[in-house]
Amino acid sequence: MNDFSCCPACGSAAIQNVNMRKWLCPDCGFDLYNNVAAAVGLVIADESGEVLFERRAKEPRKGFLALPGGFVDPDETAEQACVRECREEIGVEPAYVRYLCSFPNTYDYKNIRYKTCDLFFEAALPPNAELHAQPGEVTGFERLSVCSEADIDALPLAFESARKTLRLWLQRRQVHVPEVE
Repeated sequence: MNDFSCCPACGSAAIQNVNMRKWLCPDCGFDLYNNVAAAVGLVIADESGEVLFERRAKEPRKGFLALPGGFVDPDETAEQACVRECREEIGVEPAYVRYLCSFPNTYDYKNIRYKTCDLFFEAALPPNAELHAQPGEVTGFERLSVCSEADIDALPLAFESARKTLRLWLQRRQVHVPEVE
């Protein structure tokens, strides 16, 4: 995975993979860094602790649950990517987005391994928002209870970074929820 059989610049078969960080051609000096890609995800929850999930329509992890989100485009902030991805994937622009956390992730797609830094945000949808699944990306939506570690463990999540985020989100939520007497 993630190897070239020849240099993209000169065609030499001498291209080298240097510690999965870059490719270097000793014949022409070509080098290509294997930089981390930025991606965003949104935790959109209601007061009862139900979180909005998408059912993935494509690989990797087709059919698994994911938080709305995707890759950050060139010249786009993470916040702008959150808004764009929501509009594209769920058909609704969030009322707000607020940074939550980040985790590294691995995204295997068509025999290429992408290392990502997934930036997660909390978001809210406008009242009475109607969701519309993006064809080819999302097959449907589920609102599921995320009120305990057991709830998180039971979710068929596409990516481990989302699982880690939900654990952190739940911990923070439990700290801020007032006790009922």
